[in-house]
Amino acid sequence: MEELKFQDMFTTAKGEKRASVYLNSLETLWFNTGTLCNLECKNCYIESSPRNDRLSFLNVADIRPYLDEIKNDNLGTKLIGLTGGEPFLNPSIIPIIETILSFGLEVLILTNANRVLKKHQQSLLTIKEKHGDKLHLRISLDHFTSELHDKERGKGSFKRTLNQLKWLNENDFNISIASRSLIEETPKESIEGHKKLLNRNGIDLNLKDKLVIFPEMQSGRDVPEITTACWDILNIDPNDQMCASERMIVKRKGEHTPVVMPCTLIAYDEKFNLGSTLKNAKKEVHLNHRFCAEFCVLGGASCSGTK
Repeated sequence: MEELKFQDMFTTAKGEKRASVYLNSLETLWFNTGTLCNLECKNCYIESSPRNDRLSFLNVADIRPYLDEIKNDNLGTKLIGLTGGEPFLNPSIIPIIETILSFGLEVLILTNANRVLKKHQQSLLTIKEKHGDKLHLRISLDHFTSELHDKERGKGSFKRTLNQLKWLNENDFNISIASRSLIEETPKESIEGHKKLLNRNGIDLNLKDKLVIFPEMQSGRDVPEITTACWDILNIDPNDQMCASERMIVKRKGEHTPVVMPCTLIAYDEKFNLGSTLKNAKKEVHLNHRFCAEFCVLGGASCSGTK
């Protein structure tokens, strides 16, 4: 039955009506700056690596039309997210950040902070001086132990990321941490573990607001399809799902024009292409992907998360 799931956009493998979500308001717009990454994590949902260039680097000319659309159509968007791959490998990353901030929008950048920040430190300090907390960096620290983090991201990556986290903290950047549910561990245990790690390294963060723990998405589990009946059964509001308030812009390799996708998790699947403008991206999104179930509906997670 598993191989028959997530095939038909409107109907599940059991013949039930598939759940869908409408865009209520575009609170967050994401840009995938490119899938190239300096690391190759074992369970990366988007398979980023030093070789994966399926999504091309975006540049200022790619993102500006969407920022103009937000402004001209009064979409009310407050936050722009930058993800990848590793955003700081994009050669246009600093101009991209500066352009977004010039529109009065906040920027959330997801980064592994593994070596990649060093050459941009002075530029980041200059941007922070001008825009303050509107520049927000979320650092991927898969676990509060080097053993588990390095198992995912490679030997020595924990120490390098922690060093960059310390530099960001020492220079008063607006930072947070993204961790993952890699083992059977309660949220309380995870928070306590991260708190002890940060205290040992002189990093002062309010983890209640600055730590987000994402569910693992490459579990190999047999996940159920989400039907219209599931909302009541699970007591979950479709308006709380990521695609009710977020969209993502990607530019596929070999294509000249970016397109809009429902969320950060579904970058490659052509079935979810919502067109090239935000105006056309208000379409109903049917939850025809395992990530819709595993990460969002059942996992209760959102990439915009804490700020």
